[in-house]
Amino acid sequence: MERSPADAPDRTTFRQRLEDTLTFWRTWIARCAYTGEHERAVRRSALTLKALTYAPTGALIAAPTTSLPEEPGGVRNWDYRFTWLRDASLTLISLLVLGYREEADAFRHWLRRTSAGRAADIQIMYGIQGHRLLPEVELAHLEGHGGARPVRVGNGAVKQLQLDVPGEVLEAVWLYARAGGPLSETNWAFLSGLVEEVCQRWRLPDQGLWEIRDAPRHFVHSKLLCWVALDRALRLARARGLPAPLSRWARERAALRRYLLECAEAGWFPQARGSGAADASTLLVPALGFLPVAHPLVRRTVGVVRERLESHGLLYRYLAPDGLEGGEGTFLLCSFWLVDVLAHAGQRDEAEAVLARLLGLANDVGLYAEEAVPETGEALGNFPQAFTHMALVSSCAQLSAVYSTARRPPPGAAYDFASFALEPLLTRRRGRVDRVPGSTAPFGLLGLMQDAAAPE
Repeated sequence: MERSPADAPDRTTFRQRLEDTLTFWRTWIARCAYTGEHERAVRRSALTLKALTYAPTGALIAAPTTSLPEEPGGVRNWDYRFTWLRDASLTLISLLVLGYREEADAFRHWLRRTSAGRAADIQIMYGIQGHRLLPEVELAHLEGHGGARPVRVGNGAVKQLQLDVPGEVLEAVWLYARAGGPLSETNWAFLSGLVEEVCQRWRLPDQGLWEIRDAPRHFVHSKLLCWVALDRALRLARARGLPAPLSRWARERAALRRYLLECAEAGWFPQARGSGAADASTLLVPALGFLPVAHPLVRRTVGVVRERLESHGLLYRYLAPDGLEGGEGTFLLCSFWLVDVLAHAGQRDEAEAVLARLLGLANDVGLYAEEAVPETGEALGNFPQAFTHMALVSSCAQLSAVYSTARRPPPGAAYDFASFALEPLLTRRRGRVDRVPGSTAPFGLLGLMQDAAAPE
């Protein structure tokens, strides 16, 4: 809305507003709990994630831009000015690791209002004020950056089936609970409804994490996150004494485990069941505590992903057909996932090399796009991208935790990487170190790893 020059604040008011703004941001970032050698980059990314939050509702947007191309002059130009539950959940996890819980509180209230508490009606994404209708329209009279067409507003992915979303939400809630966040009876009823949706639908094919505009597939990542939804719900119910059909959920979790292991019949996890294509999202198999990072299936998967998808130290998310023309750049989120796996596997030099390559892609004010041209580092896709800044925070926090010798997990243990990164903060809050091995503390790191390694 345009304002008359007469409505402009006077010099005194302007100075006060500026001082109030600076005080707000300095106070907020002063609470950042990260300790490590990449403090400048982490704090900058944390500020960016906070700035991507719509204050009136608590919604977190994926990016503030639309139609910045993923390939120069290409057609993969999408509108990201919305709240994806996946992106928001992963962003909240990274902020929790830094010691920020208020953003999760605000988002919890936003999600409750937006979904009206009905798990069966949940969408994968919403407008920042909670609106559900996001029709995708091509603006033929406009030309995008570098001549890219079409320019789009809205996003047709809103109506896709993406089975991974409940898993990301449950993962965020599990970590929120570990950080001391409350769960009301209404919260748990909604979350239980999400788990029931997973039980009913996990055997279906879907469009998956990458929102392919092609025939649905049985994506490994989608099934993995269905397993996560059940696994984290079971942990929450047991830790908090919440009502749940534990035996039935445990049976479904076991069925998903068998299904996922069958997907790796070739000795590694492909993009989808029966597919021979590599996909960087399979790097989350160890990161989400499904298998130990030293497991032969994980080691082989990492090898295949790097062999087929790595270019100049960065990863493409996949190179398989997806129903769209053209190509795209290397995906920075996936490259940070590689950092995480290498670090937890004890390959410190390689992890640091990939991280250094990634940190060097920031622009002059420390911001990152979604993708990059691997040869030159030129930014591609919408900007700044929450996915990338979230992943930077998470990876740096994980490296700090991994390189503390007192916090190395037992060899061969399956554990959740984000929970592992959260533990130093929780330990400082408790003012003591972890209990000795064998601890049964429901929210302790050792208890988490023991539970993860238990047979299903």
